[in-house]
Formats: sequence, structure tokens, C-alpha cells
Amino acid sequence: MERAWIALAAALAISVAAIGATWAQGKATTAAMDAIWRQPEAAGDVRGALIIALALMEAIAIYGLLIGLLLATRV
Repeated sequence: MERAWIALAAALAISVAAIGATWAQGKATTAAMDAIWRQPEAAGDVRGALIIALALMEAIAIYGLLIGLLLATRV
């Protein structure tokens, strides 16, 4: 029974991290495209900030994957 709970925790860790990161990346990209559309001359600054923000959001998804894999190896 304990293995089932660990497997469920691993699945939840991976799925919640992936869903959260995907949602945040979509919102950030939407806001960046809106900002570039309103001020095309600031596209370079917005693009740089967007790339850094997307990298940090992706790191959160990778942490969730890492936790899920660590839990899955205990099963």
C-alpha cells in the first residue's frame, strides 16, 4: 500500500509542476507579446526579460520532475 502512495505522490509532483509551469509560461508569453505589440521599440528589452523568466519557470518544472523521479525510484 505504501508503494501506491509513493507512486501517486510522484505522479502528482510531476503533473502539478508541469501544469503550473505551462500555465505560467503561457501567461508570461501573452503579456510579453502584448507589451511588444504596444511598444515595438522595447521589443529587445521585453524579449530578454521573457527569456530569463521562461528559464526560471522551466527550472520549476524540472524540479518537479526531479522530485517525481526521486520518489519513483523508491517504489
